[in-house]
Amino acid sequence: MCDEKSNRDIEDYYRRNKISRRDFGRISMGAALAMALPLSACAGDGQKVVASNVNIKTPDGEADAYFVHPAEGRHPAVVMWPDIFGMRPAFRQMGKRLAEAGYAVLVVNPYYRNTHKQLVPDDATVIDPELRQKIWPRARELAGTLSPQTCVTDGRAFIAFLDKQPSVDTARKAGVMGYCMTGSYAFRMAADMPARIGAGASFHGGGLVTDKPDSPHLLIPRIKADFLVAIAANDDERDPKAKDVLREAFDRADASAEIEVYPGTLHGWCPPDSAAYNPAQAERAWGQMLQLFARTLNT
Repeated sequence: MCDEKSNRDIEDYYRRNKISRRDFGRISMGAALAMALPLSACAGDGQKVVASNVNIKTPDGEADAYFVHPAEGRHPAVVMWPDIFGMRPAFRQMGKRLAEAGYAVLVVNPYYRNTHKQLVPDDATVIDPELRQKIWPRARELAGTLSPQTCVTDGRAFIAFLDKQPSVDTARKAGVMGYCMTGSYAFRMAADMPARIGAGASFHGGGLVTDKPDSPHLLIPRIKADFLVAIAANDDERDPKAKDVLREAFDRADASAEIEVYPGTLHGWCPPDSAAYNPAQAERAWGQMLQLFARTLNT
């Protein structure tokens, strides 16, 4: 999970490997170029997409989000929740990449109740230890304003917005994906809307198994979606029993779930601007997610 210990692990990894801003810039050059493209663009073999910044009414106000979808046709809807550092170019890039694969993607700002400003500047190619230390207190403060209930009410509003869009095929199930603290949001949305959510993905999700009565793993009997649970190796080291509890819960519910610990990864290894970014494993997790979505959302 994302806490002070995971912060230290990431800082040690960053410094041990002597990753400079220039080095990271070479790794994420493709990401930077994608971020610089205009809102309507075509990348490689992907579908031409159209993107816009949107505002969505919720029970608690108006949420800002980034909506990106193929320029033609109707497609399965996907809600993408960012990690604790919130909405930023790296997640817009990932949303655009998923749209190019044929999905109508809504990348949301979970902190809209308190701010519409980014914690991570647009020109930051990596959340290095210096930047992380600077924005961490505010990120923790904002994360503390959220709850299982805000996830559910926001999730309903986001799906309602998507289902009104001409680019969304409401005859096909929707997907939800979350990172870090929002990995649990995939579980909560899938349990709250089992008839609508057909696939969920959690990437280095924190707090999936707790001893609290609202632990996400206790929601599994209500979930009808197929799941991918991608676990960071250092998260597994801290809580090695969590994966087994999840597997047992999915098995008892007769639900399909791929639960895997990704070797050599640290918490936060998936977003391309993370200091813990592991390109090979992030690509593998992305590919597994695409397979899950293709199997469950495109039928």
